[in-house]
Formats: sequence, C-alpha cells, structure tokens
Amino acid sequence: QVQLVESGGGLVQAGGSLRLSCAASGRTFNIGAMAWFRQAPGKEREFVAVIRWSGSTTYYTNSVKGRFTISRDNAKNTMYLQMNSLKPDDTAVYYCAGRPTLVMTTIPEDYSYWGQGTQVTVSS
Repeated sequence: QVQLVESGGGLVQAGGSLRLSCAASGRTFNIGAMAWFRQAPGKEREFVAVIRWSGSTTYYTNSVKGRFTISRDNAKNTMYLQMNSLKPDDTAVYYCAGRPTLVMTTIPEDYSYWGQGTQVTVSS
C-alpha cells in the first residue's frame, strides 16, 4: 500500500504563490505516475497536473499552464506543485494522487492512491 500526505496549503492574496508538497510512504516502488487534482465547493474534482515518477514527463490542464509547475524528488519520495500568479478561481482543496502504471491520465478514477487534501484559498 502507498500512503500520501499533502502539505503547504493556506490563504494567499491574488497574484501570490504557494508550494504544495505530497510525501509518499509505504510501497513507493508501486508508483508509476502521480498527479494533482483539486475540488472547489459544489464542483467535481478536476485534474491539475501529472508527472511520471521516473523521468520528467509532465502534463497540465490549460488553466494552469505557465503558472503552475509540477515536480518530484525521488530521493525524498515527494512531489511538489509550485503555484504562481494565483487567482481566486484556484481556490479549492488540492489532492495528490498516484497510480501504479506509467500511463499519465487526467481521470480521478484511474488513480489508486489519494492523500487527504490541503486547502488553498486565494483572496481577491
């Protein structure tokens, strides 16, 4: 089993920055790809970004391209999401997720491992 724990959320003004972290533990050799999703109140969970656990291949949803950067440190078993130029529309609970295969997908149901979420609030 794989355990994921997010941290780094908080309250920030529009235009500000935050860096989220996702620490993985347990059978981390089972991780092929990891992603960030977010869920705003009253909305469905949506894809933000994904990265292969080995290599550097990444993919982003259009609304965050150029503003967010996903990365990982395999030595620390940790994934990051650097969020710059934040907007009020970015306000949501952010979740990290992992799946055993290298195929990167944007569908929440494809991911087997989930963290508990961290709140990001962007004020205008």
